[in-house]
Amino acid sequence: MKREHIFGLHSVQALLKSAPQRVIEIYMVQGRNDQRLQKIVSAAQSNGIHCQVVNRNKLDELVGDENHQGVVAICTPGETYDEAYLFKLIENLNEPAFLLILDGVTDPHNLGACMRSAEAAGVHAVIAPKDKSVGITPIVRKVACGAAEVLPFIPVTNLARTLKNLQEKGIWLFGAAGAAEQSVYECNLTGPIGILMGAEGDGLRRLTQDTCDHLMNIPMAGTVSSLNVSVATGVCLFEAVRQRRVSSD
Repeated sequence: MKREHIFGLHSVQALLKSAPQRVIEIYMVQGRNDQRLQKIVSAAQSNGIHCQVVNRNKLDELVGDENHQGVVAICTPGETYDEAYLFKLIENLNEPAFLLILDGVTDPHNLGACMRSAEAAGVHAVIAPKDKSVGITPIVRKVACGAAEVLPFIPVTNLARTLKNLQEKGIWLFGAAGAAEQSVYECNLTGPIGILMGAEGDGLRRLTQDTCDHLMNIPMAGTVSSLNVSVATGVCLFEAVRQRRVSSD
């Protein structure tokens, strides 16, 4: 049976809440007995999951150099999503679709941070190309602080085709690009939308930019010319959240 290691307090707690049936066993570091860890122990026990106390070296062996925060869950692989799932999800929504589309993000820490912001903003799904971009890894799950356990991440074979299909479903695509003439604060982000963010350093690919309905920038007042992709994602997503809340009042 294939197994995954999910580590970090938030990630393990979210897994126990959303899919406890996946968890085979939980390893906890010896000597730690704080309230946050006790919440995990209680959730595990209520679901009949065994918790084993081990020394720190054992946890370090399981996750390498990553900060496991004293807890590692051994579990079965989670549900995988595809383009068919995406369009079924969109059809069943009772509110305007709100999607995050990442065009070639390769750093797992950036993807994890984007997932965390997306889940907090109420995004329905995160979409990314299968090739030349990072997928859901243990590091992504750790950085996402539980978001990767509840927010669908949908890798697609042909991003340009998926974008066209989204447009045919009535979803407007807004791409973040430094050279855009409009700022994110001037765009109408209240309807069914997909916000597109580009790769670290390179930004959106030309084909992706050409497919977007609108391009938008984040006004920069200082000497720094650009933001980290995860920070920029948070700015754009929560401007959309602000607009959508105002329009629904």
